[in-house]
Amino acid sequence: MLRAAIAFFVIGLLALLFGAVGIAGISLEIGKTILGIFVVLAVISYVVSLLGNKRSSHL
Repeated sequence: MLRAAIAFFVIGLLALLFGAVGIAGISLEIGKTILGIFVVLAVISYVVSLLGNKRSSHL
């Protein structure tokens, strides 16, 4: 998922360089959305792993 976000950012930046502002805006928005989802899932995964470690250490 992180690779897709980076790919959309690169596509957006390249489109900006070549003057395709509409495509750049869409690509950057998709990249930001995917990156946001990735960060939320990473935080959830981190919290779940912390909770899982606490349970196993008490056994």
